[in-house]
Amino acid sequence: MTQGRTLVLSVDRDDDIGWKAQVESPCIGRAACLKAANTLALADPEDSDVNAIFSAIKIYDELTAKGEDTAIAVIAGNHLHMIEGDRRIAASLEKVVDETKAANCILVTDGAEDEYVIPIIQSKIPVSSIRRVIVNQMPNLEGTYYILKKFFDDPKISRMVFIPIGLAMLLYAIAYLFGSPGIATIIVVGVIGCYLLYKGLGFDELFHGIWDALKLSLSRGRFSFVTYTMTFLLIILGSTAGFANILKYYSSDGSLGLITYLMTFLFGALGWLILAGLVLSVGVIFDVFSNERENLGKVIVFPFFVTAIGLILYGASVYIISITGVPDFPLSTDTTSKYILWSTIGGIISAIAGVMTQHVINKKIAESRKQEIIEVM
Repeated sequence: MTQGRTLVLSVDRDDDIGWKAQVESPCIGRAACLKAANTLALADPEDSDVNAIFSAIKIYDELTAKGEDTAIAVIAGNHLHMIEGDRRIAASLEKVVDETKAANCILVTDGAEDEYVIPIIQSKIPVSSIRRVIVNQMPNLEGTYYILKKFFDDPKISRMVFIPIGLAMLLYAIAYLFGSPGIATIIVVGVIGCYLLYKGLGFDELFHGIWDALKLSLSRGRFSFVTYTMTFLLIILGSTAGFANILKYYSSDGSLGLITYLMTFLFGALGWLILAGLVLSVGVIFDVFSNERENLGKVIVFPFFVTAIGLILYGASVYIISITGVPDFPLSTDTTSKYILWSTIGGIISAIAGVMTQHVINKKIAESRKQEIIEVM
């Protein structure tokens, strides 16, 4: 027999019980879990999480009938934002473990996202068994059509698929109306390519995190809300200046390579982008100093590293532009050779200064903690 209390845990990562059935999680105990399953079944009888919760209840009943010390719970994440959802799962599981005093866990899922959920669960409680509940379907054309229809009816999926395709088609139609079908094709391919990179590199989660941080700073009245807003505006100004630089040199010589265009963008935008990074760093440092001073060492390096990266990129951009022979570039190769040398040295000095400052801050924080412990004792 398994040592300690066993927790039968059903995980609804996309929070269908909250999104569709308006059931607050975590649900702890057989009665609460059964109520959540029935409510979700009435809201959406075809949801696979219904079967997962009922399967968890069945496992709980079987183990209880054998005389095992068993608990049961259902926890959920977030329907739209996976990062916030996973954090909610971790927090909910911690609460469930504290309340049930469980020593191990039997995980029950619908099999869709096990690889994401399992590490989170294992970080809080040992997983002794995993039960994947797969609902049998008739593999005919009508069933496939119905599954796809339900798939695209989900607002999370429809926004991810329909918006980029619709935007690309709209831009193509506008460009075609202005008599530029060649540009229209470039626009469509560019929009789809940018969207695929945006999703593939995880920028969507990054922007969700930034947006959540912005809302949090506003709701708590933090200074960083102002700096977040200023940073956003500075990034727009920098991007505009960078693209204006590209258009300037594209009009003078349309045969420049991709690397040269990237460097001309950086040459025009870097000043604004560095300023944006510094403004953001100041806001974060101010808030951490005011509210979470023990974490000051983690963020104090931000302005130093922003300056270091900015200096190195600036030196590299002007040097590459000068050696590629861009017409009308104001700096000569000899001058840019000095630029890249001194900017690299300046960047290294800035990075070293940041690391040393972080070391000093962390040392002072550690000494302060020791002093507090001594005073308490």
